[in-house]
Amino acid sequence: MKILLVRPGRRKQAITLGEFMYGEPLGLESVFALLKEEHELKVLDLMVGKEDLLTICVSYRPDVIGFTSLCIDVPAVLDLAKQVKDHHPDVITMVGGTQTFLAPESFFVPQIDHVAEFTTKENLKTLCSYLQKKAQVPLIDGIRSQENHFEGTGVRGINDYIQPDRSCTDQYRKYYSYFGYRPCALLQTSRGCSSMCNFCQRWKIEGSQEKDEPLTEIIREIEKIKEPSIMIIDNNFLYHRERLENFCALLEERGIRKNFICYGSAQSIVQNETTMKRLAENGLKAVLVGYESFKDEELANYQKKSTRAINIAAGKILKNYHIDCWASFILHPDWTTQDFKEFRKYLRILRPEISSLTPLTPFPGSFLAKKYRDRTLYQKEDYDQWSYSLVSIAPGNMSLRRYYFEVLLSNFYVNLFMNNASYLVNKFGLCTLLRLLKGSFKFLLRYLRFMIKG
Repeated sequence: MKILLVRPGRRKQAITLGEFMYGEPLGLESVFALLKEEHELKVLDLMVGKEDLLTICVSYRPDVIGFTSLCIDVPAVLDLAKQVKDHHPDVITMVGGTQTFLAPESFFVPQIDHVAEFTTKENLKTLCSYLQKKAQVPLIDGIRSQENHFEGTGVRGINDYIQPDRSCTDQYRKYYSYFGYRPCALLQTSRGCSSMCNFCQRWKIEGSQEKDEPLTEIIREIEKIKEPSIMIIDNNFLYHRERLENFCALLEERGIRKNFICYGSAQSIVQNETTMKRLAENGLKAVLVGYESFKDEELANYQKKSTRAINIAAGKILKNYHIDCWASFILHPDWTTQDFKEFRKYLRILRPEISSLTPLTPFPGSFLAKKYRDRTLYQKEDYDQWSYSLVSIAPGNMSLRRYYFEVLLSNFYVNLFMNNASYLVNKFGLCTLLRLLKGSFKFLLRYLRFMIKG
């Protein structure tokens, strides 16, 4: 059976820091690895490639097309699936990804045949075996099929870890980047997160406890990666000191030299200070730290295991060992004008190399969606609007126009007065700066439109 795996391109989308990070599609690479022995597969990455899906369908003639999707991708997936069905009605369409886990009903439409609410080695292989035989698909855990009226079995699971086969994206790999590091591969060494911050979706998808892959397997995978830079996408790579020490020991033993970037909590950085030095010596270049807020009460409400004091201490440790801090902050909808001023003062204390400012976003299906349902500015089906850069909760202490102004002012403060421009040029070169300036200009225009609209 011939299977075409597709990551859709983005349509309308606001400009955020994350949109300059074109990471490889690990989910599709994992599905490729799982099914390649029994089926013929091809990956089409429309995020970075310029191919036309219908043209590929004519030449490749797939039996099945599988899409991956985030919330913002829903319109693109539905549009592409409809195009396929209009021109090739016998092609079977499937969809998986984060959105199918959080809101599978987004795809309960005629042009989608099967929705993978969660994916395991067993349920994907079972589904494909029925499709290959062109047999009636029974109820399968994690799979909702149109022929079964999209009913489920009632079993709620999480996605399996499947080691990706990166060879299937060879033609796209030169485009994959993480901010200024390009080309850059993605790597997951552990799944799940015991922090369980209430704004985060990943621990709901991967589990509320860390599940580590064996480090010997991780090192073997690193040795296969051709890219000079690797972004480790664990929820909190820095959570376990002994594991980090063993990781460094294996890198030193094998003589592996790569640039590493990772996610890490402020609390873990403080608890593992001596290990941070060793990690820096073994190539750790930057840590994405979720500082989130300057208020201890907000950090507690987010269920962050951190405080303002811990955040400041973590920032100092990173600077001591010349590890760049890429900080993320959540702009709360109940902030006052004074809160925004205090936040900007807090930035001067932390002085991260890069800052990402995102309004608190109650994605459909999340805890926050229930908490803020009476203040949400967009309908669940307004998929194009569910971007981290848009204000989606009605502000509690100022007008929406004024709130957008404060967000824009804070972004200008970060980009004009926190030395980001000089950092970018020195670290990544002028081209990266120009690329970000182009995106920032689009960001400015869109925010101005929202301010005018109010």
